[in-house]
Amino acid sequence: MSDDFRLAERLALDNGAKELGDKLEKILGTTAGVPDVISELTWQLSSVLQSDEPNFELVAIIDPASRDAQRLSHILIVLQHSLPSTVKVLFNPSPSLSELPVKSFYRFVWEPSLFPDNESILDPSIIVPRAYFTNLPGQSLLTLGMDEPHGWMVAAIKAVQDLDNLRLVDYRSTKHLVEAVFELEYLLLEGHCVEEGSMKPPRGLQFTLGPTPTTIEYDTIVMANLGYFQLKANPGAWHLNLRAGKSQKLYEISGYCNPEFLFLSHSLKHSLASHLPWHKCTSNQETINIFSVASGHLYERLLRIMMLTVIRHTNSPVKFWFLKNYLSPTFKDFIPYMAAEYGFEYEFVQYKWPRWLHAQTEKQRIIWGYKILFLDVLFPLNVTKIIFVDADQIVRADLKELADLDLDGAPYGYTPFCDSRKEMDGFRFWKQGYWANHLAGRPYHISALYVVDLTRFRRLAAGDRLRGQYHGLSQDPNSLSNLDQDLPNNMIHQVPIKSLPQEWLWCETWCSDEGLAKAKTIDLCNNPRTKEPKLTAAMRIAPEWVDYDREIKKLWKRVYLSTESSSNDNTVKTEL
Repeated sequence: MSDDFRLAERLALDNGAKELGDKLEKILGTTAGVPDVISELTWQLSSVLQSDEPNFELVAIIDPASRDAQRLSHILIVLQHSLPSTVKVLFNPSPSLSELPVKSFYRFVWEPSLFPDNESILDPSIIVPRAYFTNLPGQSLLTLGMDEPHGWMVAAIKAVQDLDNLRLVDYRSTKHLVEAVFELEYLLLEGHCVEEGSMKPPRGLQFTLGPTPTTIEYDTIVMANLGYFQLKANPGAWHLNLRAGKSQKLYEISGYCNPEFLFLSHSLKHSLASHLPWHKCTSNQETINIFSVASGHLYERLLRIMMLTVIRHTNSPVKFWFLKNYLSPTFKDFIPYMAAEYGFEYEFVQYKWPRWLHAQTEKQRIIWGYKILFLDVLFPLNVTKIIFVDADQIVRADLKELADLDLDGAPYGYTPFCDSRKEMDGFRFWKQGYWANHLAGRPYHISALYVVDLTRFRRLAAGDRLRGQYHGLSQDPNSLSNLDQDLPNNMIHQVPIKSLPQEWLWCETWCSDEGLAKAKTIDLCNNPRTKEPKLTAAMRIAPEWVDYDREIKKLWKRVYLSTESSSNDNTVKTEL
C-alpha cells in the first residue's frame, strides 16, 4: 500500500505539483508550519480542473499479475464509458513471485447500460449480460464457475457440457463452443446476534424466517463464532422470528444495532433448502437421511449409482440430501425422475461460505470444507441424524443399522483406515511424525463414510469448535492437506470420534482382499501406487456396479429419449 501511495505522489509531482510547490515556498517562506500548508495547497491546486478537460480523472495503481487486476480492468472500462473522465493505469507489480498468482481466465460482467447504444430507453431490445471467453487453450482442462457478490446465491440452470471438466478440443460438434446459463436464485440474509447484557453470542439460539409471522420457510441456529447466522430469501418483506420452544421462552428480540446486528434480551440453525421435496414418501418408519456431495459429470454418475445401492439394501424410507452449490443442471433435472422411479425423498441444501471464515480458492478443497465445517447449520432442525456417504461408495448393507449404532456419547462416528494391506505401509503418513504423536495410539479415520448425531453435535458446539480450529490451521498452506479428514482427526481430543467397525468401509488401497467379502460399503478411493481410474476400479472390484450403471442408463434413455430423443442423444452420451 505504501508503494502505491509513493507512486501516486510521484505521478502528481510529474504533472507539475513540484513546480507549484516550489513557487508557493518562495511566496510563503519556510517558517514553522508553512511546509505542511504548502503541501496541502499543492495537492489542492494541482487537482483543479482545466476548463477543456473531463470532470473526472481516474488513476488506478494495480499489480497486473493479481486477481484484483482481473476484476478492475473491466470496471475501469465501464467507468470511462459512463463518466466524463480520463483513466490512467499505473502498474506496480510484486518484485518477487514464488508461483503464478493468477491461474484463471476472468470476465467481469457489467454493462454500462441495460440498453443498446443510441437507443431509446423504451426500446424493448435490452442487453442480456454475458461473459465471452475467446482464444482459450484447447488442450487444457478447464472449470467454469461464477465469482458472484457474497450476498447472491447463484446456480447453473442450463449446461450440456461438464462445466467442471472442459477440454475445448473435445467439442468439435459444437465448433468448440460451450454455453452455460446461470441464475440468481436467492439473496442471502446474514447477521450477528448477541445477548444485550453480556454482549456474548447466544450459541444455539434458533431462528425462523417466513413471509408472514406464522409461516416458516427456513430455520437456522446462531453460531458461537461471532454470533453469526445466515438464511436465504427472495426480494420482499420477510419476518425473522425466534423458533417456538426454548428459544422463545428464554429470549426475545430487543433491537437492532445496525442492519447486521441483532440484540436479544435475557442463536441459529440453518436450512438452505426447500422444505417441499419433489417426491415425498408416506411411511410410519423412521427415515434414513443420507448426505452426499458431487461435482462434475463423472462423480454425478458415481453418485447416482451409490444412491441405487443404498435403495436396494436399505429397507427403511430414505431421504437424500445433496449440496446444491456444485451440482450440474442435468443432475438436478434428472433426480426427480429417479425419485419417482425408486420411491425416495430428496432435498438440496446450500450454504454460503462466511466472509469471516478463512476461504479456500480450489473447488475440491471448498467441497471438502462443506463436508465438515457446516454440519450444524446445513440441515433443518428436525433432522437429528445424518449419514454421509461419498459419491464413489458402493453400499452392500442396510444403512439403518448404521443409523441405529450407539455412538457412546460421541457426536459422530468414522471408520478407521485399514492396516491390513501391508504393501501400503510406506503411504500411511499417520503412523509417524506429527500424527503418530497427536493421535497417541488412536486410529486415523477416513472421511468417505460417517454418521453424525446432529442433536449431540449441536449440543457440544462441535461445529463452532471445528470452525475455530480450521480458521487457525488453514492460515498455513501446509496444514490440512486432506481438509475433510485431517480436521476431525486433529480435533479428536476436543470433539471425540466413535470408531465404527472396520467392515463398514472397505477400500482396496488400504484393506486386504480377505475383508471384501464382509464389507458393508466399498470405497473407490484413489490408489497412489497404481493410479487406476475409478470407473475401471468399480467394474473390477464390484461386478454389481455394471448392472446398476446399466439400469440407470435405461431409465435415463426412457425419460429423455421418449420426449426429445434426437435433441438429447448427445447429452445421454456425455452424461452416462
